[in-house]
Amino acid sequence: MAAAIELIEAQAGEHPSLEALAARMGLSPAHFQKLFTRWVGVSPKRYLQWLTLDHARALLRDRHTVLDATYATGLSSPGRLHDLFVRWEAMTPGEYARGAEGLTLRWGWFDSPFGEALAFGGDRGLTGLAFSAEVGREAAFADMARRWPQARRVEDPDALTPWLDAAFRRKGEAPLQVIGAPFQLKVWEALLAVPTGHVTTYSDLARAIGNPGAVRAVGTAVGKNPLSWLIPCHRALRKGGGIGGYHWGLGVKRAMLAWETVELETGRDAA
Repeated sequence: MAAAIELIEAQAGEHPSLEALAARMGLSPAHFQKLFTRWVGVSPKRYLQWLTLDHARALLRDRHTVLDATYATGLSSPGRLHDLFVRWEAMTPGEYARGAEGLTLRWGWFDSPFGEALAFGGDRGLTGLAFSAEVGREAAFADMARRWPQARRVEDPDALTPWLDAAFRRKGEAPLQVIGAPFQLKVWEALLAVPTGHVTTYSDLARAIGNPGAVRAVGTAVGKNPLSWLIPCHRALRKGGGIGGYHWGLGVKRAMLAWETVELETGRDAA
């Protein structure tokens, strides 16, 4: 499905037919439609409508979320993934400073709607989630591994499967064991307040954590988010509405924004 998403994005201006897309994927139209809809929640044709940069800009213009108001009112989307099954269990500053020394992290590769995903997890929950579609497997693994240089790493995808099912298939619960510096944790927590289908800016995030002058530092913290998708750094756009950069590639970011817009527009239950 990652390849299908990439294909739709590449040919968005040509409005490819279901038959043409299915042929490129080596599937019958009926099977491709069923498989795509199971993963994404809508048909390829419907998905195509949202998978563009212009739509990301429209989100900012029409549904821009001011995080100060979000905190003040408790605003939350009923279908928001994080409200349903993400727990926050942050590592202490001391544990972070020691590079996760003494911590055992299990890891494995998984399929996701946004391409192949690399997951890391400790005893208390997921610690890392990366995407290799644009950066490659080797770079994604090296990026994750150097975040916790003193941790013991064990390949054990079976141990993480229930949490990944929760993250991508809305089955069960995906606890988070977040490892970061205190400032980073504040920024990442602010990202969790942005509802599905909405976007924010670095300036709004800085105001939300009570430090409006720290826009550059906030941007750095967003870029170092270890749990992409679950801590939604893909919802952070440039102040002028541009989609900006993304640690795992702009194609992945666009796919995530499109997925969430479909969820918002169709009223699909995130549970």
